[in-house]
Amino acid sequence: MLLGICVGSAPGAGFLASDSSGHATTALGIMLCVYALWSLISSPLRVPPEAEWWLAPLIGALTGLLSVLTGVFVIPLVPYLNALSLRGDELIQALGLSLLTSAGALAVALAREGALPMSLLGASVFALAPAGVGVLFGQWLRKKTHPAVFVRVFAVGLLLIGLDLALRNLT
Repeated sequence: MLLGICVGSAPGAGFLASDSSGHATTALGIMLCVYALWSLISSPLRVPPEAEWWLAPLIGALTGLLSVLTGVFVIPLVPYLNALSLRGDELIQALGLSLLTSAGALAVALAREGALPMSLLGASVFALAPAGVGVLFGQWLRKKTHPAVFVRVFAVGLLLIGLDLALRNLT
């Protein structure tokens, strides 16, 4: 799956790098809304172990492609990992490795397109501090909250963010 993310990130970075129309933002909003609604109203998917060998690279490649088109790594990666029925810590570790790989592949693709100047490296590294605080807060909150409640609140938050992004270009 991680190799699929890298391969899938290769095409399409030019779109995200040059999109001044807002289409990438709208697409991101729609993707977040679909994922949030799916989380709120459907039963969890399950991937049988015998399907993982062929489905993982496909999901990885699709995640890589969608991440360079929208700048976000959650679709279809997170639903797929949830469908594997991993234990809590295994899921968090798989998400961490996958998101790190996705971010790295996206950075390489954008740098190749000239859309990630080295002058932004310092600001990007500096931005890791508040992201780290958010991760720590999320870990604390996850331990204090019932999993079903956490998922619902998270999904509602994603839905609101997705609606804002999807509707932003209509005004």
